[in-house]
Amino acid sequence: MDSYFNYLRQMVTIFFSDLGRWFYATFAAPWEVVPNNFKTYGDTLANFQGNFGFVGWLFFILFAVLLVAALGALVLLIVWFLRKYIKFYKTEIDREKLKEEIQNLQIELYNASQEKNRILGLQFDSLGLTPNEGIAFNKETITESADENAIDGEAVDEETPKAKEVRFPRLINVDERYENINVTCELPADATDISLQGIVERFRDYAASQLRLYYTIPSMRAFFASMGTGKIIILEGISGTGKTSLPYALGKFFQNGCTICSVQPSWRDRSELLGFYNDFTKKFTETEFLRSIYEATFRNDCNLIVLDEMNIARIEYYFAEFLSIMEMPNPSAWNIDLISSPQKDDPKHLHDGKLLIPQNCWFIGTANNDDSTFTITDKVYDRAMSLFFDNKGIAFEAPFTEALPLPFDYLQKLFEDAKVNYPLSAKTMEKFTELDDFVIEHFKLAFGNRILKQLNAFVPCYVATGGTELEGVDYIFATKILKKFESLNIAHLRDDLIELDAKLTKLFGKNEFKMAKAKIAGFLKDVG
Repeated sequence: MDSYFNYLRQMVTIFFSDLGRWFYATFAAPWEVVPNNFKTYGDTLANFQGNFGFVGWLFFILFAVLLVAALGALVLLIVWFLRKYIKFYKTEIDREKLKEEIQNLQIELYNASQEKNRILGLQFDSLGLTPNEGIAFNKETITESADENAIDGEAVDEETPKAKEVRFPRLINVDERYENINVTCELPADATDISLQGIVERFRDYAASQLRLYYTIPSMRAFFASMGTGKIIILEGISGTGKTSLPYALGKFFQNGCTICSVQPSWRDRSELLGFYNDFTKKFTETEFLRSIYEATFRNDCNLIVLDEMNIARIEYYFAEFLSIMEMPNPSAWNIDLISSPQKDDPKHLHDGKLLIPQNCWFIGTANNDDSTFTITDKVYDRAMSLFFDNKGIAFEAPFTEALPLPFDYLQKLFEDAKVNYPLSAKTMEKFTELDDFVIEHFKLAFGNRILKQLNAFVPCYVATGGTELEGVDYIFATKILKKFESLNIAHLRDDLIELDAKLTKLFGKNEFKMAKAKIAGFLKDVG
């Protein structure tokens, strides 16, 4: 037994000495030194093996197995490191190739889009259409804008060399298009002093006479009054009732078109709406939605951006930032953060990586009420104005009416004048407060400061469009308060609804609040 341990001590000493010499020889001496010692291993074993005994040979075999396992593990470790290195090196090469391919694809896609626009422009010319009737399509959006194909009749060139080198190529293209062009919207000579009511009636006649789109006077009054109340408007109703057609028609009426962005079911955050910075290409992936907002910063007319089927994804996911930003009382704080590290060659209307939402923009969402869509939450309803379309418009004869290019400042002044000239009367406000107390007592719902603010903005604008004060109050009560009743257990509130109907008659008269009473009647019909 002692003989084996003496062998083991000497063997380990020799082995590790040789192992050290092997590493030394690998980096500092010829490799041939080590193989010469293999004979020494055999000689050492021959000197001691006769006295091993059974236990000695057992330990010899065990040690040999462990030695082979250690050497195998060392070899595997070296192979593993080599594979990791090769994989990492290959990944870096593939990443560079992918980056180059993405850049080439983006350039090809943009050039194809420009070629498509030119082809469409030739089609429009052959049909005798004006540039304002241009329609440009892309993968996820439909843009109905005069400026997508031309500005003042000038065709848009392909992406310039400068745009190819910067982080925001599409926005830089907008900068270059407007650099030497002054796009100023002015009222035509026959409408220099047109009123808000005149605009509503003229648009209704224009839509009917030129587009064969028919809208009722109350719905048009509500739509324009909503524009004077806030920047977010939701058009609801069943499919085919003309929700998307309304902003489309209004864009053509303003001779500025509108941008229609189709919301996708996969949208989960703001990057779907605004785009994101691509680490591969070192460029910002710009969306049509972002381009439309940016282009509006160069214009002085009214710009409409449509989110088509906006509730096919959860609105509060991808649109949450806009809902919060436009709650701020100071419009100069309506900034969107686009990039954290601004550069000198970024678009000229980006400041510290932020884009200020211009006041001449309205965001109009269309929403279908069916099983394929998400429920619009109170958070969204409270911050937006909504219109409901329950049937198609009835055709009527209208005189042929021309479009009306409308400067934003002029429309905004009409809204501001309306709030001064037609403020909500103290008597109506007193009755509305009493109605608020009744709703709190019976339905545990309060109007809140946000709704009162919207009431004081909407009603004057509604009166200025030709409506009455009580019709405006009725509209706000039906769309802002009674809308919330849909989430209540109406079956247990039948008596309270009957009392509410009687309360409206007592406060405002038998023939007033027709919209609210119709909605209450619908609730009562549902509960039987």
